[in-house]
Amino acid sequence: MDSLPSDGRPEVLALRALKLGDLLVAVPALHALRRAYPGHRLIYAAQPWLAPVLALVGGVDTLLKTQGLDDPLSLSPGRVEVAVNLHGSGPESLYRLDELAPKRRIGHLGPGWDGPQWRDGVHERERWAQLLQWHGIPADPLDYRLQLPMVANPLPSAAVVHVGAAYGSRLWPQERFAAVARGLEAAGHCVTFTGSEGERRRALQVAALAGLPQERVVAGTLGLDEFAAVIAGASIVVSADTGAAHLASAYGRRSVVIFGPAPVSEWGPPPGPHIALTRAELRRGDTFSAIPDPALLAVSAADVLAAARDLGCL
Repeated sequence: MDSLPSDGRPEVLALRALKLGDLLVAVPALHALRRAYPGHRLIYAAQPWLAPVLALVGGVDTLLKTQGLDDPLSLSPGRVEVAVNLHGSGPESLYRLDELAPKRRIGHLGPGWDGPQWRDGVHERERWAQLLQWHGIPADPLDYRLQLPMVANPLPSAAVVHVGAAYGSRLWPQERFAAVARGLEAAGHCVTFTGSEGERRRALQVAALAGLPQERVVAGTLGLDEFAAVIAGASIVVSADTGAAHLASAYGRRSVVIFGPAPVSEWGPPPGPHIALTRAELRRGDTFSAIPDPALLAVSAADVLAAARDLGCL
């Protein structure tokens, strides 16, 4: 059964049932699809919690709730005119889109799909822009900016220290985050600790190590649109390679991003007031590991504070 009623327009569906950072690196491709299909309804298939940030992309009409690829997409076969695979190039994503029986398929080369060969080592923003270009749709990988949230920023000009990450491989040590927070606070910044509800305990521990009151911890208390507003108005953002870092890029805020398992060449920030820190030669690259990647652990608090100084924040 269709979970979205039709509004009468032909439909373009873009599949990317992943996380916040994955959405943000796909923004140039979504902007390009909007320009290429101005009269179509543009649907983004992804996890429903992303809706507040998806609204900031501009031009995406609605979100199709899609937790992953285990279940069929909840649209009738033949309804979608154009299916766009921004999820990957594997058989699971191709199969789910094939079930929709679209008139046009935009994706990488695969069984029943015409397109470019998948290439490793390509930056994600460029990958999806190049995919659309191959299919005759102009796309600019630097067209990644978001609209400002409509909600008020509850913490104007905060120095955001984002302590969490989806996997243990990206968890920079708490005591180093605390040292960075102390350095920023000493330079006159008002440090705020962010993260998800599940990361609140970690954020409280970092604040305690930094000697800052727990009132500075907003992890788990902000809606996603409020979180975006805080990042959009931040004086600086310090984070591992997470959605927070991608939001800082989307709003052009000064940021220091600590990389571990993911290569900077594929996931790093665009040109701007952003500094990526890592030790690439030590990278183990196991994203799903519970142990912090050696490339991440090789970055010290002094390295982060030096980068903040280079950005004019100290």
